[in-house]
Amino acid sequence: TKPWGTGHALLACRDILKEPFVVINADDYYGKEGFQKIHQYLIEDHKAGKDIDICMAGFALGNTLSDNGGVTRGICLINSAGVLKGIRETRNILKTAIGAALEIDGDLMPLDEDNLVSMNMWGLTPEFMDVLIEDFPKFLREIEPGDLKAEYLLPTIIDKLIKEDKAEVTVLKSNDEWFGVTYREDKQAVVDAIRKLIEKGVYQSALFDVD
Repeated sequence: TKPWGTGHALLACRDILKEPFVVINADDYYGKEGFQKIHQYLIEDHKAGKDIDICMAGFALGNTLSDNGGVTRGICLINSAGVLKGIRETRNILKTAIGAALEIDGDLMPLDEDNLVSMNMWGLTPEFMDVLIEDFPKFLREIEPGDLKAEYLLPTIIDKLIKEDKAEVTVLKSNDEWFGVTYREDKQAVVDAIRKLIEKGVYQSALFDVD
């Protein structure tokens, strides 16, 4: 009677995903760099020594904040080789006069705006789909009766694979600025940002030419 999150959405495409692919949120703007880097990674041969070799676009925290309230971001734990070691979901990150910060008991705890965060932009493979197909029934069995809030989420699934040493996730830094509509008040800022990109020639005013 309800969808079960991003992992479930991806499973809906299981019959057509036979090659490496990119996953994004439909309501976010990511810029071009992340797509370019993930595409390049997916067409190359990699020997990670793991069952699953995938990648993720990482965005600087300071480029992903809203002027209108707190956001939740997956702060990435990355080793010196650029490999993801875990994702720490952090709620209510605010854009303040001192930069990105968490409010704790009335005090602001600064966060490093250069920290890379996950914005759910993944470069995945058919092998990852096999994991979803095998694991999803277990997720459904463990849901408490009447629980309509449980979600089968890609960051949680991938974090679990990393901790089980079954996957290697390479983080590809994007310098682009993310924007999206987290709050109703964000809409005009997004409209203005897209208009500026068109004025700069990054995009044409009509995405498709229709004869």
